[in-house]
Parts: sequence; C-alpha cells; structure tokens
Amino acid sequence: MIHQLVAEFLGTALMIVFGVGVHCCEVLNTSKYQHSGHIFAITTWGFGITISLFIFGNVCINPAMVLAQAILGNIPWANVIPLSIAEVFGGVFGAIVVFIAYYDQFKASKNIDRIKIRNIFSTNPNVRYLPRNFFVEFIDTFIFITAILAISTVKTPGIVPIAVGLLVWAIGMGMGGPTGFAMNLARDMGPRIAHAILPIPGGKADNDWKYGILVPGLAPFFGGACAALFARYFLSI
Repeated sequence: MIHQLVAEFLGTALMIVFGVGVHCCEVLNTSKYQHSGHIFAITTWGFGITISLFIFGNVCINPAMVLAQAILGNIPWANVIPLSIAEVFGGVFGAIVVFIAYYDQFKASKNIDRIKIRNIFSTNPNVRYLPRNFFVEFIDTFIFITAILAISTVKTPGIVPIAVGLLVWAIGMGMGGPTGFAMNLARDMGPRIAHAILPIPGGKADNDWKYGILVPGLAPFFGGACAALFARYFLSI
C-alpha cells in the first residue's frame, strides 16, 4: 500500500510538472515559448501523462479513476480516500516544483492579469454557467475513463500509456474549449491549493473555490462512476 501511495503521489506530481509547466511556458514573460498556443499545451499534457504511466506503471493519477476501479472491484474501497489524497498532494507538490523552476518568469510577469496567472495552475470556464460547465466535465470524464478501461484490455506492452496520451490529446482538442478539461480532482485541486499558498510575485486573483469544488472537483467522480458502470454492464469489462 505504501508503494502504491508513493507511486500515485509521484505520478501525479510528474503529470503536473509537465502540465502546469507548459502553461507557465506559454503564458509567462521571458519564457522561451510564450504564446505557443493551445496545441502546444494540450500535446504536452498528453505526452506528460504518457511518460508518467511509463515510469510508474499501474497508477491511476486521478481520483475519478480510483473510484472507477473500486466500483469494478479492482481495488479495495478502503483505499479510495488514501489514494485520492496522495494524488491531490502530488498535484500540490508538482505545482510547487514548477513554481520554483519558473520563479524568474513569475517575477517578470507582474503585468499579466492575475486571473491568467491563476489559470496556469487550475482550470476555468470561458463562459461561466455552472450546470453546463458541470455537464462538460462529466461527459469529458465519462469518455476519458471509459476509453481508458477499454484501452487497458489491450495486452500489447507499451500500448496503454501511448494510447492514453493520445486520448488526452483528442479530448483536449475536441472538448477542452468550454472548461479546460480537468477530468481529475487532483489535476485541478492540487495546483489550485498550490496557487493559494505560494508567494506569487505581483499578487493573486481569488482562487474561485466554488467553481473548483463543484465542477472539476465533483463532476469527474460522477463521470468516473458512470464510466465504470457502463464498462461493466455494457462493455463487459
């Protein structure tokens, strides 16, 4: 159990190093690749998740996947909360690592809107309407978890991490526009907590906990649970 907790912590942290790192790279002044665009960012998220899965193997790095695996009987229910907490703390740690790495760029970016700085760490909707935002995160996560469960039935070595990375890329390109496709409490809440506690030069925008808890916080769990039930009773996984 300890090994699995550490793997979930480190796997999530590495995912966030790639993901929050690419947003720093794209947004902050004096970054070599400022204004590189959404394809640059989404591709890095996909590749980053692939690398995390190659290194740490059979990890969830997502509390919604932890819940799905418990529903399917693959992990004990008693492990759901500890694994999810380890993933959230991994998200916090990964974001702190990125902040240290990009500290000079943060100092050079005091003129950038504080909401844009917050959005380096956490997701937000371009059009704020919580019921629809919730639906988007629900359906994104449902597709994401269902597809991973289906992909995981393929036993060819190395296929699963690569396919999951491509899946992230496809969902981001197709459904990432409304909310930023968190699909993962740890991906959003971990860096959101880091944003709240870090001494970011130039000040900080409000952390928008209401959105963080209701949309990327809760919706992925509903999407993951429905995906597990769909996988069991329709796909016979």
